[in-house]
Amino acid sequence: MKQRVISGAVLVVILAITLYFGGIVTCGLMALVSLVGNMELLRVYGVNKKTPGIVCYLATVLYYIAIYLDRMDIIVPMMVIYLLVMLAVYVLTFPTYSDKQIMAAFMDFFYVSVMLSFVYLIRNMEHGLVLVLLIFVSSWINDTCAYFVGRALGKHKMAPVLSPKKSIEGLIGGIVGAGVFGAVFGILFDKYVDTMNYAPLLFAVVGAVGALPAVIGDLAASAIKRNNDIKDYGKLIPGHGGILDRFDSIIFTAPIIYYLLVYLL
Repeated sequence: MKQRVISGAVLVVILAITLYFGGIVTCGLMALVSLVGNMELLRVYGVNKKTPGIVCYLATVLYYIAIYLDRMDIIVPMMVIYLLVMLAVYVLTFPTYSDKQIMAAFMDFFYVSVMLSFVYLIRNMEHGLVLVLLIFVSSWINDTCAYFVGRALGKHKMAPVLSPKKSIEGLIGGIVGAGVFGAVFGILFDKYVDTMNYAPLLFAVVGAVGALPAVIGDLAASAIKRNNDIKDYGKLIPGHGGILDRFDSIIFTAPIIYYLLVYLL
């Protein structure tokens, strides 16, 4: 437990410093986090050091360069080319790689790199230094509240086969907790975001709504591990596992919060 707390604190400090500076610092860190996450998932399917993995790493680097340069117009063409290249690897090296490995490598780019990039995209918005913290309110605060409410009141299993300890009561507690913390967060930073109307209400809605995909993200990561009979994706973060073990909920939360902010602000 001590190791978990210490490594968690170090992770929070690194994230805080990185998010504070924003720009190329945040973009660079998220690219690095994505590459490590790519490697962890590709390793599950045995292609982390092979051609499909290399293509995925290259696509991730090019993608982050594109969003940093604000060339969103080339993102869709890049994704089409990425699919074509991955299929070319599949057919030209057949039967070296199975269809499952190719599809896993293709999905890896979207599941990890694209989804995590929304952390940078939110940080790059007006008031991004404040707004980006909503990701962690929705994911980590939700997780903490769900844990304690589930332990105290949990009776109805949410996903009994996949995650027996998660309950519907915990799910509700996590969503409510994230909403409450979001409201408090909005009150505390209301002066900073003085050009934003109803910040406490907005933050509460974003926090609560963003909590639901956080749960899905956590369960999705668990399902992949169960299907492939692994405990953790890696050992990079002592006491937590790998990048995907710690950022599994953020992967789903970040894009949802981004679009909520785009349409609600």
